[in-house]
Amino acid sequence: MKQNYDVEAVITSYNQQSMIYEAVHSLCRQTVKPKKILIVDDGSTEEQSVFVLKEIEADSSIPVPLQVIRQANRGVSAARNTGIRNTKAPLVLVLDGDDRLEPDFIKEVSRILIEHPAMVAASSWMHTFGVLDAVVRPAGGDVSAFLSRNCCPATHMFRREVWEQCGGYDESMRQGFEDWDFFLNMLEAVADTFVGIVQKPLIQYRTAPASSNVKSMELRLELMRGLIQKHSGIYKEHIADAVLGVEAVSMERLFGWENEITHSIENGQCLSDVSQAFLKNPSYGDGGMAAAVRMESRRMQSVHHARESALSDKF
Repeated sequence: MKQNYDVEAVITSYNQQSMIYEAVHSLCRQTVKPKKILIVDDGSTEEQSVFVLKEIEADSSIPVPLQVIRQANRGVSAARNTGIRNTKAPLVLVLDGDDRLEPDFIKEVSRILIEHPAMVAASSWMHTFGVLDAVVRPAGGDVSAFLSRNCCPATHMFRREVWEQCGGYDESMRQGFEDWDFFLNMLEAVADTFVGIVQKPLIQYRTAPASSNVKSMELRLELMRGLIQKHSGIYKEHIADAVLGVEAVSMERLFGWENEITHSIENGQCLSDVSQAFLKNPSYGDGGMAAAVRMESRRMQSVHHARESALSDKF
């Protein structure tokens, strides 16, 4: 069966200077190109950023029809909604102006959307660059998976009809988590649906110390409270999944930290002030005390083995 890769791309831009070139060029290098590229400039004020957009607009060598839409600064949610309203294709790709795509992103991601009618949106793993060089592996999932954490990158592809059904991005959300909220909106709007992930790093995600993603983590508890209040119905319906999802993340990180501390103790390395304080006053009721007991037991075993080894060498 011939697959219909009918996709349009929306790039959001705000004072991103030459980085927007990279986003556009990554779309033009796709093995399956989008039918159209729409750049929404969210009120850029820097002279260089304005100039770059004019250059792109006038570049006749770009092999994909391209349109620049300019609006007053209203935030990334409003910029995305503006771009999406100007699309006609059944599948829409949203891309931040400072990120890039590997050449097979559209081909691979649209393929799984076409093959799975119950999939409302899809994306891929990410290869981060800039401050952090790593592969990040979001897992996607159904609505219960999205209650404790966001399971899909901001750069993703979705069904335009579902965007219409759920009301699009919430334009009042300007401090972060607007993507997480959008995924919850879609998964609530259409029952028994899920978000898919291609298990390849097809997104090149730029990292910087002062990025909006990093800043939003400073407000994580406040933003999560807002999400829970806004989506209270689905949280009440899946309260066990939400709580256990957060607990699973907490346990995973606690075990990771425990292993690092144990490794440092066994190798005679100095512990940080935070780690020493934890061992002196471990937390209670969250697995912290049990972790401290395990670490201290490992330390005592290490000391005992060292003494036995020293005695055997002596005799």
